[in-house]
Amino acid sequence: MGADHTRPAPSAPPGVRRILVATVVPLFVATLIAALVLWPWDTSDPAAGTEPPRYHGTVTRVVTEPCPPAPETPEGSPGTPQGPCGTVTVRVDDGPDAGQQVQTPVPAGPGAPTVAVDDEIILVELTDPADPTASAYNIAEHQRGKPLVWLVVLFAAAIVAFGRWRGLAALAGLAASFAILLTFVLPGIGAGSPPLLVAVVGAALIMFVVLYLTHGVTAQTSVAVLGTLGSLVLTGILATIATAATHLTGFGTEDATTLSMLQADVDLHGLLLAGIIIGSLGVLDDVTVTQAATVTELAHANPGLSRRQLYRAATRVGRAHIASTVNTIVLAYAGASLPVLLLLTADSRAVTQLLTSEFLAQEIVRSAVATLGLIAAVPLTTGLAAVVTTAGRRGGAATGRDGPAPAPAPTPAPTPRPAADRSEALEALGGPRAGSTPSAAGWPDRDRSTDTAW
Repeated sequence: MGADHTRPAPSAPPGVRRILVATVVPLFVATLIAALVLWPWDTSDPAAGTEPPRYHGTVTRVVTEPCPPAPETPEGSPGTPQGPCGTVTVRVDDGPDAGQQVQTPVPAGPGAPTVAVDDEIILVELTDPADPTASAYNIAEHQRGKPLVWLVVLFAAAIVAFGRWRGLAALAGLAASFAILLTFVLPGIGAGSPPLLVAVVGAALIMFVVLYLTHGVTAQTSVAVLGTLGSLVLTGILATIATAATHLTGFGTEDATTLSMLQADVDLHGLLLAGIIIGSLGVLDDVTVTQAATVTELAHANPGLSRRQLYRAATRVGRAHIASTVNTIVLAYAGASLPVLLLLTADSRAVTQLLTSEFLAQEIVRSAVATLGLIAAVPLTTGLAAVVTTAGRRGGAATGRDGPAPAPAPTPAPTPRPAADRSEALEALGGPRAGSTPSAAGWPDRDRSTDTAW
């Protein structure tokens, strides 16, 4: 999360550090207290479901055969897809039948896995409701553990190889983010706490841990923290207003409807707001860290820049960053909802009806609110960084006036070389070269280059 800046930021003046500590520390303490108050202490373990047992297995043989004729269906009714048909022999790797060969039907139907010999698959044991003593195995899906482990190892190795210690700190921050989401945010929302409040507190907790762990405890990081926290609060307010104005209920997706049936006490409208907050955090901290670092680097490159000049120069960088990030936000939301968007394109309703439907209106609100919070983060963070960076200066550079910066101290003039005697220089230039015969004009051989002598 965030940009990488390998050169350490210059130390802020003691007075600025004290102000930042007096601002950031109470906010961090307030976040911890809120997290302790909202923490789901009494969350019980989920009750054991009625899911059939699952075991690992390896395909040893696949035999396909023609499918039996399908029964006739009335004209106009959807037909049942046929095939593939046959049997699959699987060696069970664990469970009560470990080491045995079992027969299962070839998986068929929409989304059924395609299996081949030596594939590692997941078996489910189904019991006959009429005869509980009779059971049969079916192939549920492929085992994906090993490929995922190798992909995660490659991901971590690439980050550490490129970022070194900073990359290792980024991985630790990523682990902390998932830990907070899995132990606080999700259980807290599931326990019935207000989703928006839980999301804001969880996002603030993630921000404090990740930014200071990844970028170090510096004044520059503290500025990014303050800018991110202010933008998060603004994003939450805008999201509340936008969802109320558009009358969004949170039931815009099939997943939300399924969740409402499984957990009736979950506030889906609040869950929508929480999703906007959590989704905005990753982009917000990238922008705030970049803006704080940009101001620091500009001040280091040209110490004569005034506060207003620093702000204007860094804001120009922020505009370019925002222009590309807005497209990133929209495409990220569109990519996550691509199947549903494709389904909507086949809808026969008018475009205006599709755009104002619950699902698309929800995605539009997500993108618009996240972008507004992102735009607000640029001037907020840049202004804070300009104030902190120029706080320790003296004179006009710290006043924020737009006038010319004070001239730097004059550098001592270089010591002049001793003047050479004119006659000696002419004699050296006109004299014959060592080892050569002078020509009639008194100059060395004209066909010979003088580069070596010069």
